[in-house]
Amino acid sequence: MHMHKFEKIWLIFGIGALVVFLATIGISAFYLGNKPASCLTTIDPNTVGQKEPFNAPGLHKVEGKDWDYELVFVAQAFAFNPMEVKVPLGAKVRVIATTKDVVHGFEVAGTNINMMLEPGYISEYTTTFNKSGEYLVVCNEYCGAGHHLMSAKIEVEK
Repeated sequence: MHMHKFEKIWLIFGIGALVVFLATIGISAFYLGNKPASCLTTIDPNTVGQKEPFNAPGLHKVEGKDWDYELVFVAQAFAFNPMEVKVPLGAKVRVIATTKDVVHGFEVAGTNINMMLEPGYISEYTTTFNKSGEYLVVCNEYCGAGHHLMSAKIEVEK
């Protein structure tokens, strides 16, 4: 079979791009350990308030982990629990959140924290707060008539 030289070039380019794409995905998944967002961790939405760590929302110091603190949030009808929390400046924090009722958003304005909270799933994000001040936590998924009232505050202090 005879192929034109431009067909060969495009065929080599296409196969090369496919190999690079699959190698990138493979290295990311298997060597670096990247995996899909926390939809792997589930919880019964009816028992959220009775299960660790959601039975005590707020900031908790942890030992023996890659992060210094766990910040636990529970979203429910037009409110976040806790409504206000203080975090030490420079602390590496693992934010763990879920919801009891409907889909909520969890965005910390001024940071790159942006998660979707779905009933039955636990969302997690690790970050370091390097700038002091107040950060507003808002629900960026419409969740009902009181959606505009749903907020919390993270205060980063020295």
